[in-house]
Amino acid sequence: MANKFKTYLFYICAILLAVSAALYITDNKYIPYIYAVSGAGVAVAYLTNPYRGDNFRLKRLNIQQAIAAILLPVSSYLMFQKRNEWFATLFISAILQLYVVIIRKREEK
Repeated sequence: MANKFKTYLFYICAILLAVSAALYITDNKYIPYIYAVSGAGVAVAYLTNPYRGDNFRLKRLNIQQAIAAILLPVSSYLMFQKRNEWFATLFISAILQLYVVIIRKREEK
């Protein structure tokens, strides 16, 4: 039950993260708050899901995923500071997450 709740919470936060990042250009004062909450939700979902195995490559991928998760609150902070570097940290986080998803699927086979 808790795992299912965590999965749904992750999906909702990920969707809100993407929507708020896209709507940042509208200069709405609530968008950074939505981004911060959803980014923290995604980060918590990643950081509370550790790898408990012996495969060194999957351990390394889990560390990369943790780095990507930590970059989300960093980009939120930069968004609140009205700095455009928030997009760079979000982009790096997205590339790391995409890499982890692709390689993890291949490695688990």
